[in-house]
Amino acid sequence: MEKKIVLVTGIGGNVGQGILRNIKKTQFPIKIIGCNVTDFSAGNYLCDTFYKVPYAMDEDYISAINSIVENEKIDLIIPSTDYEVYYLSLYQNKLKTNVVVSGLETSKNYLDKYLTFLHHKKNNLPFAQSYLPGDYEKGKFENYIIKPREGRGSRGIHINPSDIKSFDDSYVVQELITGREITTAFYVSKEKTLHGFITLERKLENGATNECFVNRMYDKQLQDILEKMISCNHFIGSANLQSMVRENGEIVPFEINCRISGTNSIRSNFGFEDIKYTLEEHLYQIPPSEPNITDGSAIRIMLDIIYPHNSNISELKDNSSQHYIF
Repeated sequence: MEKKIVLVTGIGGNVGQGILRNIKKTQFPIKIIGCNVTDFSAGNYLCDTFYKVPYAMDEDYISAINSIVENEKIDLIIPSTDYEVYYLSLYQNKLKTNVVVSGLETSKNYLDKYLTFLHHKKNNLPFAQSYLPGDYEKGKFENYIIKPREGRGSRGIHINPSDIKSFDDSYVVQELITGREITTAFYVSKEKTLHGFITLERKLENGATNECFVNRMYDKQLQDILEKMISCNHFIGSANLQSMVRENGEIVPFEINCRISGTNSIRSNFGFEDIKYTLEEHLYQIPPSEPNITDGSAIRIMLDIIYPHNSNISELKDNSSQHYIF
């Protein structure tokens, strides 16, 4: 394969770090450029070169990305955060290289949980019943959760707060559903068809998957939901459906991430290699490999990156400093 150069954004988070590890796992001849909003983060050691960039909503973000594209001759951009997906989709015509993002309307609808609810209701798709705080009638749900409409990673959530009216319309009220929590990663090919999916049942810690195992119990129901979602959206590449399963087996989606999700580093070891499919289709222009889902479970642990001769971590920029993993 021809040597290529790929830019991965948001390398400080678990999504970006998983993407970096999965790119290396493919053993494709790829130079990896990483970027983040801070000079140094956990993903730096996985990159060949690193750049600091503004936040995605900053007016200088696109020009900063284009500067990296020109300096490094980037062949493909793979974003790892929700806001970057949206803004890279919004300004796609200004980018000087290819980027893997879904269509603008789809990216917008799935950035905002209340817009997601309205979109799914309009298209007769399942989604957790949602209200703006000002529209919620007391007693509608026995238990409820209030979360930011554009929040992520379980930040800013409130369970059964006494004064719902104190929250403005940047929040959404949803029923607090008990049952199994599942996360379903799926990949949409260039032909706009469902290339495959995998479901993990999981336990969360600080909003991210800590323990999980492959669960195929709901594959038929989930395939129906995913195919209907694809038919009324413009997904490109990998996306993620988060759901609760009630005791009666009803699947209730409560969030859709229009991007590669945080379990990408886990699921590639269970036969669903959505980073590889992304590179095959959008970088090398070849058909994506077929998924081959296997059973298994996983748990995440912490590790340390040691820089023995650097006393000041703020001086570290990329992978050029001597380091080892412990």
